[in-house]
Amino acid sequence: MSDLKMSEIMSMQRELQEKYKGKWMPLTPDNGRSSLLWLIEEMGEAIAIIKKRGEKAIMNDSEVRKAFVEEMVDVIMYYTDALACYGITSEEFSEVFMKKHSKNMGRDFVAEHKEFLQTGKLIK
Repeated sequence: MSDLKMSEIMSMQRELQEKYKGKWMPLTPDNGRSSLLWLIEEMGEAIAIIKKRGEKAIMNDSEVRKAFVEEMVDVIMYYTDALACYGITSEEFSEVFMKKHSKNMGRDFVAEHKEFLQTGKLIK
């Protein structure tokens, strides 16, 4: 089984876009909003499976799991399209992701939450 990299996912989405060029909206900044809205719609479909079937079914029923994973894949596909709409490359995404991960690894979320509850101020 394969383990896709972000660059591969983005390439596959470009390939799909090329196949439907002229039929689907182009991945431009003007269409980024639509990609994000469709992403949210797909998230709603994944949430509906959780609400209607529950977590146990996702973990134990292969058909429910398959449907749930497919909806999550749809989320990633529209997410990738949104990145493309705004010209975000896999390299740019990876660089920022690694920096954000490093920052989060050094944070104390418990203390930050306590501070927020006391002051109402978010810490970034």
